[in-house]
Amino acid sequence: MGDDTGVAAAAATVNDHSSSGDHRKELDIYPLSCYYFGSKEAIVFKDETLSDRINRMKSNYAAHGLRTSVEAVILVELFKHPHLLLLQVRNSIFKLPGGRLRPGESDIDGLRRKLSRKLSASEDGSDTEWEVGECLGMWWRHDFETLLYPYLSPNVKKPKECTKIFLVRLPESRKFIVPKNLKLLAVPLCQVHENQKTYGPIISGVPQLLSKFSINIIDT
Repeated sequence: MGDDTGVAAAAATVNDHSSSGDHRKELDIYPLSCYYFGSKEAIVFKDETLSDRINRMKSNYAAHGLRTSVEAVILVELFKHPHLLLLQVRNSIFKLPGGRLRPGESDIDGLRRKLSRKLSASEDGSDTEWEVGECLGMWWRHDFETLLYPYLSPNVKKPKECTKIFLVRLPESRKFIVPKNLKLLAVPLCQVHENQKTYGPIISGVPQLLSKFSINIIDT
């Protein structure tokens, strides 16, 4: 497989979205009360063991090479504090909205498709526009183990998975329609910060990724 090409393309994402200056960027967020929340039919999840998941990853890697996932950082305001929107699965696992790309699918198109599937009434995105911004960071799975790292070690020539984190800016109003077997929660950034035990390494690192932004709360 063309693993080196996939790694180079993934690494280029951060370079393409990098800042040319040292100034802090502006990020406007709106109150949670500006948004409507509803539900739709449940999504079917694979009920598999860790061994099943690893075998599936190996099979997908053999067929398609490097697996790429894209996830969204979406912020709202509540009690004058920025909150991160998270999906909760089975009342226990927290995830950023997003998912795995299809073969040949671009990062932006794939993330928009995943956001529409999990957060919109229409899965094809015909009723919702998602403003996908810059890539905030990337995490790598060096082998078929469970751990992800926020760097790619020089001695790892064929990583198995890359997860890219993108900033998604919300408009002043939006309808969120979520599958019945998922919960969409607004969690304070201060609660998420370095709370790896509850939220895992990627989500708990989001506040650091946002440190280059000046967050503005827009009163409506």
